[in-house]
Amino acid sequence: MKIPIEKPVLVTSALPYVNGECHIGHLRTYVPADIYRRMLRKMGYDAFFISGSDTHGTPIVLSAEAQGITPEEVVEKYHEHFKRIFKELNVDFDYYGQTDSESNHRRTEEIVKKLIENGYVYKEETKQAFCNTCGRFLPDRYVEGKCPYCGAMARGDECDQGCGKHLEPGEIIEPKCKICGSEADFKEQEQFFFKLSSFADFLVSYLDKLGGTLNAKNYAKEWVKKELRDWCITRNLEWGVKFPGRDDLVVYVWVDAPIGYISFTEELMKNLSLCGAPPHDPASPVRAYKKALPKKYSTTEENGWRKYWTENQATIVHFIGTDIIYHHCIFWPAMLKGADYSLPDAVVASGMVKIDGKTFSKSRGNVIWASEFLERFHPDTLRYYLAAQSSHTKELDFSWDSFSMRVNNELLAVLGNLVHRVISFAYKNFGVVPEGDIEEEVLGKIEETRDEVIKAVEEYEFKKLVDAAMGLADFGNSFFQREEPWHLIKKGEKERERCGEIVKNVLQIIKAVCVLLEAVMPDKMEEVWSQLGMESEVHSVKVDEMIAPIASGQTLKKPKKLFERVEV
Repeated sequence: MKIPIEKPVLVTSALPYVNGECHIGHLRTYVPADIYRRMLRKMGYDAFFISGSDTHGTPIVLSAEAQGITPEEVVEKYHEHFKRIFKELNVDFDYYGQTDSESNHRRTEEIVKKLIENGYVYKEETKQAFCNTCGRFLPDRYVEGKCPYCGAMARGDECDQGCGKHLEPGEIIEPKCKICGSEADFKEQEQFFFKLSSFADFLVSYLDKLGGTLNAKNYAKEWVKKELRDWCITRNLEWGVKFPGRDDLVVYVWVDAPIGYISFTEELMKNLSLCGAPPHDPASPVRAYKKALPKKYSTTEENGWRKYWTENQATIVHFIGTDIIYHHCIFWPAMLKGADYSLPDAVVASGMVKIDGKTFSKSRGNVIWASEFLERFHPDTLRYYLAAQSSHTKELDFSWDSFSMRVNNELLAVLGNLVHRVISFAYKNFGVVPEGDIEEEVLGKIEETRDEVIKAVEEYEFKKLVDAAMGLADFGNSFFQREEPWHLIKKGEKERERCGEIVKNVLQIIKAVCVLLEAVMPDKMEEVWSQLGMESEVHSVKVDEMIAPIASGQTLKKPKKLFERVEV
């Protein structure tokens, strides 16, 4: 999807649910979204990246009860955990919030009231599971039983073990209380519903124009072809955003969670207007960019967020997993339309992650925790693997064999070899970038690679981005090997000049590779950038800088080994 350059871009990642630790399955969404935002800035866009912790819903209440603590304490514990993991991985949000914030409560209440005012919400008596032993109505995740559609074991709101269909309150068969194990009864309970069925025609038209990945668009279209049912948007819980006018009901988590995208934008704009940059990470590599924002984007808290969410003056791109396409391509745009808000322009859905061909399962131990991974390996190697291993929309099957092959055969043997070999030779024999012109062959290959990378970004194909950049690195190795400068340096002055020209050309290739791969491996490319003697920050360098000749005479630094070999 080619985005209008004159519009600011808001990139969002699906909110991580903070009832447990981060595993690498989560990161399939956040790392590519971060790569995308970094590349947009390199391509000249004004792009922001936001997300936050999803803090409401039954699972957090269950987790709190199991641990003997409050939901607030569960949220605080895992909210801080995710923030730490993202920081270690250089997933650099412009704002990272959480949905139990005052601003999100306020914005959720305002939108729900608007939906009621516009006639899209009604109340109805429904059958709700009730546990006589515990003496209370059971929210969806407190209930388990059989799916009414396929007969598989299911939880109260979704057939998670079978057909995957969303279940409304009262639909599950043979309900049991998950707390005490007792059989549950169905009793009448008043709930509120969103008239999703009335948005069928709108959704057909909207999905035809929706950008992003085809897997999201096509999956949603199949759902709209079926009968859309109205959606119950309240739950019997104390933890959450209160439904307007009711103390006994909160809004369903899938109402207030995506509204977080709006409230986080509000908070981001407030921070930008107050101090020029979000205060959460003063050492952020994009801080200088934020300080230098054009005045038309450094607006006040009151109006800044409206550019994105009510005035259609921005491009909104959602990065999600395939498991929540329904919520982001059907429920969310219908809710925004019903409340008179702007609509997302693109939804990018990543394929799910498996471990050695097996589905992720925390209970079966088939999981790799991000914190444990980062204790052993550099975060940039994981970022690289997640981008390079498969097309973004395809399933990613993680294995230690494939991880070690990516690191050893690509990062070590191709990229690491190019950087260390060439800069070591240049440092030893010249000490600075030698004199010389950039040859047409080299410049043409760099320009070709730049165009391939930009096309890959527009197609949300991060594997193609990596493949193109690594292809340029491979070309650099071949060029250096073909020209054999180590022979020329031992001969006369004329041969030494030619040796310098060869070295400068390969240093130009390294510079270009560094610019392109910064979005994928920001720490490692910063190291290479420094070794080249560059005074600027690679994080703020635009893609067109890669064809600007590297300055002769600038001092090179003695290179250090970039990557360590991974033993299986």
